[in-house]
Amino acid sequence: MDSVNKIALVTGGSRGLGKNMALSLAEKGNDVIVVYRSQEREAAEVVSAIEALGQKAVAVQFDTSDVKAFDSFFATLSEILKDKWGRSSFDFLINNAGINRPSAFGQTTEGDFDELMNVHFKGVYFLSQKALPFIANGGRIVNLSTGLARFSTPGYAAYASMKGAIDTLTRYMAKELGGRGIAVNTVAPGAINTDFTSFDNHPGAADFIASVTALGRVGEPDDIGGVVAFLCSDDARWITGQRIEVSGGMFL
Repeated sequence: MDSVNKIALVTGGSRGLGKNMALSLAEKGNDVIVVYRSQEREAAEVVSAIEALGQKAVAVQFDTSDVKAFDSFFATLSEILKDKWGRSSFDFLINNAGINRPSAFGQTTEGDFDELMNVHFKGVYFLSQKALPFIANGGRIVNLSTGLARFSTPGYAAYASMKGAIDTLTRYMAKELGGRGIAVNTVAPGAINTDFTSFDNHPGAADFIASVTALGRVGEPDDIGGVVAFLCSDDARWITGQRIEVSGGMFL
């Protein structure tokens, strides 16, 4: 029956890693709410692909950095859950939405810093907080971090610092939400070949990354989505508060 299907909400689900996560979750038998900021056509294509797998899906436009709009977003989400699933809750929150604003430490502007903070930390913190009444007991939260929080690559001081904050936040969330049976973990990708990373604009970058990666290649979105789906499966029920780096052994 449809009513027994688990429901995952994936932010930044219209492209790249988020798209792969959404499809991987659907392949495991989950329904998916695809949250996107601006790419309506791409989000609709992800929904169609999920439906082709036999799962329910819906796309919702929302900017996860707009904290003041969270109450309105969850009011809309509540109606969607009721109308499409006959439920008042969902099961898995995947905090994937991200932006890329690389700059050397000395050249980082306050505007870029604030944009990164609002998407990668403040937005994740308060979206997760506001989502708590809607996440079913026994649910899962997966936060996205980065290998850059472990090793240092010039140009990512602000971005990586916020992801380091996510690693810490994940442990606190796991501790505080454990009483509801909600497991919270971090997935930290290494360098992944998506439009977010744009290796095409940096000749030689992919070869360099492959050379410092134990498994000898650049990561692909398919390397990440299945890990997120696993963390939302019953097989991962005893994993919480962990930072799982999925980088192929980059800079070991």
